[in-house]
Amino acid sequence: MVDEKFLEILPENFRHEKSFLIKRKLDDIKRLSQLSDSELNNILKSHSLCTLNNLRKIRAIANFKNQLSITPYESYLLLHCGIGSIKSLSVLNPYDLKERIGRLERSLRTNTQTNITLSTLKDWIKRASEICKSI
Repeated sequence: MVDEKFLEILPENFRHEKSFLIKRKLDDIKRLSQLSDSELNNILKSHSLCTLNNLRKIRAIANFKNQLSITPYESYLLLHCGIGSIKSLSVLNPYDLKERIGRLERSLRTNTQTNITLSTLKDWIKRASEICKSI
């Protein structure tokens, strides 16, 4: 299933990566979450305007969405708080994560588009822990 809004929500600084992925029909979340580092390097070789950092972020967002069933906005929020993988999320304390999100909101002087509660964070961390144990 293609989630067309997934690539659309990405900010303007992802424009080259978005256009490349859409042209190559790589807009399936499951496929994006499974991209290997060598596949990302091949994308860089074939489209020099793409950046490795942005491709890794897209892969991480897709991974969060695919494995944890959270929205792309929530995934992007986790990235901005310094959590780039399921494993790094699984070792966090929900209170620390809530503090990180609050610190990010204060530094940006804005509220996020999501309504994230402590119980939501506990659920994410629990699911991430279960995923890491099953690997």
